[in-house]
Amino acid sequence: MPLNALVIVRYGPYYSCGIAEHRTFRLEGLQAVLKEEGHRCVLEKTADWNKVELIVNGECVYTCSIADLEFGGDGRLDPLCQEAKTSVKNAN
Repeated sequence: MPLNALVIVRYGPYYSCGIAEHRTFRLEGLQAVLKEEGHRCVLEKTADWNKVELIVNGECVYTCSIADLEFGGDGRLDPLCQEAKTSVKNAN
């Protein structure tokens, strides 16, 4: 995948402290890793609970549970962020 690819990050709501809503705190590391690689990220809310999808060129290249991503941070030590980075890199 060339640099400066547009990556659409679709994310759903999840429960935290008994409240269900869309939150981006767990996406910060993922966004940092992708931006470090030169990609542009666009966040898009979805109704799918606990889900994160990365869309590149109209194709879903990676999916995981938002609750499995590390809270905050730069994503360098989060294995899911590294998997996502590799998936975007290998996208057609």
